[in-house]
Amino acid sequence: MKNTRNRSSDPKLTRQIQELIQAKGGGANEAEVADIIENALKLLTDVQDTGDVRVIQTAIRELRYAFRLFAPYAGKRKVTIFGSARTQPGKAEYRQAAEFGRKMVEAGFMVITGAGPGIMQAGHEGAGPENSFGANIRLPWEQSANPVIAKDKKLVTFRYFFTRKLIFIRHSDAIALFPGGFGTMDEGYEALTLMQTGKSQLMPLVLVDKPGGTYWKTWDKHIREHLLRDKLISADDLNLYQITDSDDEAVKIITRFYRNFHSTRFVKDRFVIRLKYAPSPSAIAAMNEDFADIISGEPIKIIPPTPEEREDAAHLDLARIAFGFNRHDYGRLRQLIDVLNGL
Repeated sequence: MKNTRNRSSDPKLTRQIQELIQAKGGGANEAEVADIIENALKLLTDVQDTGDVRVIQTAIRELRYAFRLFAPYAGKRKVTIFGSARTQPGKAEYRQAAEFGRKMVEAGFMVITGAGPGIMQAGHEGAGPENSFGANIRLPWEQSANPVIAKDKKLVTFRYFFTRKLIFIRHSDAIALFPGGFGTMDEGYEALTLMQTGKSQLMPLVLVDKPGGTYWKTWDKHIREHLLRDKLISADDLNLYQITDSDDEAVKIITRFYRNFHSTRFVKDRFVIRLKYAPSPSAIAAMNEDFADIISGEPIKIIPPTPEEREDAAHLDLARIAFGFNRHDYGRLRQLIDVLNGL
């Protein structure tokens, strides 16, 4: 039997939970599931309001279903497209989003959208239903999924924005923002905040204007003239996004990010960057000099897979570098990734 130890101080309860898990046939992550069961039982006394309990109940159901839906496609990179649901098919932005979706599929990506009309439908039209995911949201006016994804098995409808947002970030390898309203701004700022604070993997965030358009240029002017000038963000935070009015350039920005870079993780005090190929000794020396401001402790060096990664069997075929990252300057870390991609 797999290890199902949890933090319970009640041996009888621990045994009963283990027996329940085995009665269901066991499975993956038994210790974590045991902890979820025990915390669910604590709701009997810790949370009195039925509405609060239903939030937890619905969130778990939505996340479980969505994770299961995405699991078969875990090995394929995905780009999430955000933009206005009100953009009509005749608009330049609509045609551009469709072309972007098509070109990202040609580059080996799948496309995720909020499953609604407008820019979301355009992205799905370009990608085709076989390469599309829809993360719809139940709204008071009953927003229905667009016809491209409506009958596809890769559509999930959420009750809560927070579970939907988690799925977007959890399964995205890149984000493209086309002009949109409050929802688009919300998703863009959330992605920036999560990357700025290290709560999500760094990924390309591309703001796509129509050819000659100024939507995102105007937004960027506000960021620079208010947030940056008033020292509400640092200059390095500007590295977390890029602006273009070309769908071809947007595709290049995203694919270039994964030219050598694969992924990152913290292993104790080490920040590990997985790569397709390792930097040369001279490149390592240059990076240690150029990025000394974000190194806290161990310098950048090439390492083999850590014991923790071997235990997880996580990308053991990849090269990797590691160093003591200060866990603060993620805009500078993005610059380091750009250097690694340029080697």
